[in-house]
Amino acid sequence: MTPTGHLDTEACYRAVQSRDRRFDGVFYTAVRTTGIYCRPSCPARTPSAVNVTFHATAASAHAAGYRACKRCLPDATPGSPEWDVAADVAGRAMRLIADGLVDREGVDGLARRVGYTPRHLGRLLTQELGAAPLALARARRAQSARVLIETTDLPLTDVAFAAGFASVRQFNDTLREIYAASPTELRRRSGTRARGRSAGAVTMRLAVRTPFAGRRLLDFLAFHVVPGVEAAGPGWYARTLDLPHGAGTVRLHLADLPADAGTGLVEAEFWLEDLRDTAAASERVRRLLDADCDPGAVDAQLGADAVLGELVRATPGLRVPGQVDGDETAIRTVIGQQVSVTGARTVAGRIVAEHGRPVMSPVPGLTHLFPDAATLAGLDPESLPMPRARGRALVGLAAALADGTVVLDRGPDRDDVRQALLALPGIGPWTADYVAMRALGHPDVFLPTDLAVRRVLDGMGGSADSERWRPWRSYALMHLWNTLMPDLPDADHDADADSEEN
Repeated sequence: MTPTGHLDTEACYRAVQSRDRRFDGVFYTAVRTTGIYCRPSCPARTPSAVNVTFHATAASAHAAGYRACKRCLPDATPGSPEWDVAADVAGRAMRLIADGLVDREGVDGLARRVGYTPRHLGRLLTQELGAAPLALARARRAQSARVLIETTDLPLTDVAFAAGFASVRQFNDTLREIYAASPTELRRRSGTRARGRSAGAVTMRLAVRTPFAGRRLLDFLAFHVVPGVEAAGPGWYARTLDLPHGAGTVRLHLADLPADAGTGLVEAEFWLEDLRDTAAASERVRRLLDADCDPGAVDAQLGADAVLGELVRATPGLRVPGQVDGDETAIRTVIGQQVSVTGARTVAGRIVAEHGRPVMSPVPGLTHLFPDAATLAGLDPESLPMPRARGRALVGLAAALADGTVVLDRGPDRDDVRQALLALPGIGPWTADYVAMRALGHPDVFLPTDLAVRRVLDGMGGSADSERWRPWRSYALMHLWNTLMPDLPDADHDADADSEEN
């Protein structure tokens, strides 16, 4: 498959003929004779090649006058993995649109984040994705609404505002146009009934591609929990969320999902101060889960490698844990420089208790939001429970995050972000690359100075010729680290990589 916006018609049709689930969410098939669009794996009879066109986004299909298939539900798919692999302007814009940025800041705000004028961004997205920013945001709202209608018991009025619509009328009109059904009809088909719930409580099922190594993801997250902000137990992980309109909490139920499950579902329970944050909360949790990863492509390449093959076959569908807040990830990475995970958790917990905003959460042990960058930027480095040089690095990073010198919302170009990080005192290549992998969702990061990686490779008799693992080196790194769980340190790397004198 060619990059987003330049779909290979013959390759797309072959995927449709084979009903290949790996391409669900990568492109959509529009059928002229029926006026509907489907996911590639739709079980309906394969249409003739002369009657189909292919679209990079659902919004493009909507703009061409097609309605969503009621049988395969093309909206209920993960996003395209190409958005993270290519990380071009279109991909970065789609990540921000999925987070609800257009609803909050308009097209002008989106354009500022990706570094283009609104007019040029509109032309580029129309060329690459088949729709302008407002149409893409409208499609996102409709998709969010459908997921909420069919997987939650929220009253429909609450669904309208949770999905980002400005009014109930706009909500009704949009869903009738796109799905040829009213919200009530969609709810009736799903068999879900509205019930009395506590205010702000939403239970959703988040789509992920399979196989999905949920237990290993849980192991990683549980091993790194920061007291007050995160908690974990058998089969679940929970944390607080700092969202655009207020605080929230999420609890995830994580289990392994086999490849034959097709599109898998992860249950997520949300408690939100403001239901308008529903779409942003679900998108940020999907980033944490690495839900848009294409595990088939990753495992096929890395599984054929002489060094990694056995590890990949032992843990198919291993994910790179993402983040719900890029600033938090960067700060925690600096805290963890040259100390064990246990030490980093203790220090981070103290900082949270002293400087985090207290919140109410239904999950025991969750008491605070992680401190924001502006708060940390105003601290005296010598007051922090760490060596002075690392304290200065942390406060300097927080200041750069607070004033916009470094932006970790996946809008800017990754290389530009890396250079901005490396320009800060106390930030070396290991830290910058780890932040790129976790905060920016970079699938092709390798940490050559990491002592844990060297130790594993030496024990396997292999080498760190990571070029053969492109473009999935982040996943190769996770497979190597996975062999050391739960003994994996956060910063088990050469001291020279991020010297405190840097």
